[in-house]
Amino acid sequence: MALSNGVLVHGPTSWACAIRTDDGELKVVAERKRLLGSKVKNPLLRGPARLVEAFAFLPRVKRVLPEARLPFERPRVLAAMVGTTVVLQGVRRSKLRDSAKELIAGLLSAAPALMALRGDSLAAYHGAEHIAIGTYEHDEPRAKEHERCGSHLVGPLLATTAAGNAIAARAPEQMRPLARLAATVGALAATTEIFGWMQRHPEHPLAQALAKPGHELQHRFATKEPTPEQLEVAEAALRACLELETASS
Repeated sequence: MALSNGVLVHGPTSWACAIRTDDGELKVVAERKRLLGSKVKNPLLRGPARLVEAFAFLPRVKRVLPEARLPFERPRVLAAMVGTTVVLQGVRRSKLRDSAKELIAGLLSAAPALMALRGDSLAAYHGAEHIAIGTYEHDEPRAKEHERCGSHLVGPLLATTAAGNAIAARAPEQMRPLARLAATVGALAATTEIFGWMQRHPEHPLAQALAKPGHELQHRFATKEPTPEQLEVAEAALRACLELETASS
């Protein structure tokens, strides 16, 4: 995860966060994870469990490294989240077809993330994260786009969420909140499985088609070329995480 002033890397059992403070100091913290989503093997639950794992330690990051600036802490990102929620309610009450409502809702839900990438160094740290991890994984210099970036989830997630919520909208009104919750969990599970299949079959035409929107999003909007100082931060986070992983193996 790219931060506004650093990079957060998490491995199978550990996480590490490195930031550049306002006065230019490099700070690094690394710890073991307390929650491991990889222990969940049920196909319907392992995707949501991994998502929970990816965010569960963020409060701990803020406690041990209070200078870390998470993307959604910025006021305009919070405003975008609130505004998106209001607009979504209006869309759901409109007379549009259910499929159209859910497609619009899916697109609107990306607004806070897009807002977070505007106007500061977050996109550059996102590029630094990809370069550091890609170079380590492939043992050669890599570009600022990465094949396992969460942006590749956008296409499958929009499709599965729209389909799930369109089905949930047909449930009796008193059951609709529960149906939407089930649709959300199902969409996350399906998206994770699709993403895993894409990684195992990168040469398959369908996998390439599904990955194309995410790659273009990275290339054109979500990443920027980092400075050497920003790349140093990403490499420090990766190195600290790898040290803990190696020690536990």
